Amino acid sequence: MSLEFTVEYPCPLRARYSEEHLRAWGRLSSLHTKLTTGETSVPSAEKLRFIERSGDEVERMRDETRVCAACPAHLPTETAGEGESVGCQGRISYPIEAQFEKFLADRVQLALDTVGEEDQPRLLRIIVDKDSPFDGEGSKNLRTVTTPEGLRFFELRLPIKLAREASHLTTDNLFDALAGFTSQDNQRTTYSREFPHQAAADYYDFLDFILLNDLSASERARVEARSKNYRQFLRLLAALDRVEALQARLLLD
Repeated sequence: MSLEFTVEYPCPLRARYSEEHLRAWGRLSSLHTKLTTGETSVPSAEKLRFIERSGDEVERMRDETRVCAACPAHLPTETAGEGESVGCQGRISYPIEAQFEKFLADRVQLALDTVGEEDQPRLLRIIVDKDSPFDGEGSKNLRTVTTPEGLRFFELRLPIKLAREASHLTTDNLFDALAGFTSQDNQRTTYSREFPHQAAADYYDFLDFILLNDLSASERARVEARSKNYRQFLRLLAALDRVEALQARLLLD
């Protein structure tokens, strides 16, 4: 279970395949890699059947996605998830780790407490505003959900409360902001959310500030070792950079 995203860019793959098909390839590639290289236990008969049935499609996908390496929308290999074959795709896995949520809250609080308002990212000022559209209700509702398989969207049952200037906020407000905006053509793309090109710069500045600003190489390495979500959000940051440069959209769902 994950939040999937992609840079929408007119490429040879999209000329031949629908967005839904490419999205299905992303899931297939991730699952196939986990089953064939990521598990230490003996795979069940059902998993073996899946690997056998999907073999031809996996080979076709690998052949077709070779063009991704030369595409300007291709995202950094070092932030790619397991088996990520379509170069402009990424995914943020659920549940959102408690470790990453604490990191996000601490970094936002640090920015508000130590950086002058004029030097803070514009999106952060929008989130803090009393009339912000990011009310946190969407994320709050997701915290109550447990799937029949026992999966959750957040490890933490309750969000982290912020303080001082942000005392009216919790991490639910932050995750609502990071969920983007409702997409108007989701029936065509199958993605229900988007970051339009016009918003990419503000989102890039915010995530770059929170994820990387004044973070030493050793600190970053320590966070990456503790949090898979951190590396996944670095890929989202790279996707926002591509979106801004290519005047494209970032689609999410």
